[in-house]
Amino acid sequence: MSKLDIVLINPGDRKQVYQDLGKEYSAIEPPFWIAVIASYLRNNGFSVAIIDSNAENITHEETSLRAKELNPLLSAVIVYGSQPSASTQNMTVAEKICKALKENTSSKVAIGGLHPSALPGQTLQEAKADFVIEGEGPYTLTSLIRVLKAGKTDYSVVDGLWYYKDGKIKNNPRACLIKNLDEVLSVAAWDLLPMEKYRAHNWHCFDSLENRMPYGAVYTSLGCPYSCAFCCINAPFGKPGIRYRSPELVVEEMGVLIRDYGIGNIKIVDELFVLSERHYMSIVDLLIKKGYDLNIWAYARVDTVKLENLQSMKKAGINWLALGIESANPDVRDGAEKRMRVRDIKNVVQAMQREGIKVIGNYIFGLPDDNPGTMQETLDMAMDLNCEFVNFYCAMAYPGSKLYDIALREGWELPKEWYGFSQHSYEMLPLPTKYISAKEVLKFRDDGFHKYFENQKYLDMVENKFGPHIKKHIEEMTKTRLKRNLLEN
Repeated sequence: MSKLDIVLINPGDRKQVYQDLGKEYSAIEPPFWIAVIASYLRNNGFSVAIIDSNAENITHEETSLRAKELNPLLSAVIVYGSQPSASTQNMTVAEKICKALKENTSSKVAIGGLHPSALPGQTLQEAKADFVIEGEGPYTLTSLIRVLKAGKTDYSVVDGLWYYKDGKIKNNPRACLIKNLDEVLSVAAWDLLPMEKYRAHNWHCFDSLENRMPYGAVYTSLGCPYSCAFCCINAPFGKPGIRYRSPELVVEEMGVLIRDYGIGNIKIVDELFVLSERHYMSIVDLLIKKGYDLNIWAYARVDTVKLENLQSMKKAGINWLALGIESANPDVRDGAEKRMRVRDIKNVVQAMQREGIKVIGNYIFGLPDDNPGTMQETLDMAMDLNCEFVNFYCAMAYPGSKLYDIALREGWELPKEWYGFSQHSYEMLPLPTKYISAKEVLKFRDDGFHKYFENQKYLDMVENKFGPHIKKHIEEMTKTRLKRNLLEN
């Protein structure tokens, strides 16, 4: 039987990461980064398969047996998340997959992605893998497969690789960053994914809740030029910065999703889509020309939104924008390196809503300068803004972020298991602040979630905007109270 060159594996454990919210409310997102690496490797003449164990909801053992059937030369577990926390929270299951692959297959095992790039040496030891890929991945994997196919064991020529030699950990210089994204990140290998398994977030489809499937997700850029203390998004790139795919390629890719897979719900995965006006408005103009009927959501910052562009963005199908509002208190927010005024935030949110764009507000409780009063300010602001949906997060020291370095330096307690970095997990352990404990932060966040979504003003707005069935859906959602080890003990 001829060997497959590589199987790329997307790890996930929805029950562990989301508890009961994973059954119905959370999204199941296609792993765009894995699909785009697969496309690059295939274009370079390698035989490739993908196992999306997250979408298929299969165990680490089942994943390894699926890989055994495929008989690859290399099995690569790629731990990318679509938000900063998602990589670390999946490390628990990713490590189990690596160990099962070592036990059940004859292939070499590599692990890469955001978290492994932030902690490469530690990941090599903990995952029991043969290799860790530090950095973006496509160039490192290409080089590694060539060495393996040649039957060689000199890995010193593979940039971005961590491995063992004579029982000692070795690492090579990082591979260079991809300069021309269009050359490397061409249209993803969607045909290798179980496209019927993906579904949009519940809120993304409040206008048509029964149509959450199918679902697509695309990057139009890589990285972020900012360096917020709580964010680890730039760990694979080694520094802040942003690089773009061409608007033409992005719209071509959306066309493939629409034509070949009947997809209307699309997430733009970029950490910050609404940044370079020339880039995002070129995509908007091309989408309007195509006349597609899309339901898109993307990330923006309050200080990057240009009000004069909102009408066109809505026309292109951008129905939702997620805003990183973080905190109402300027001292707390500026401590996290985000500078904007509450009045500006309110003006932008209202301008978006006037154009028919729904807003998902992202808030963080427990930033280093937070106290009960400042957290209450943030909750009050959230309830005053009354966005169509919110995410309430606790500040976490994600590996690769400045907060992680501070936490290690200060000796702050961190989650014992990687899945404890999930905002929704039972073992979740946020950071303490200068003034209050981790337990107080978590209790405030969980209570705040219920206060927001059970608030009559919010429920009335939802009913008026989306109908009584969405109000009922929210009421059902808030019946699920997350269980927390920290709050029980």
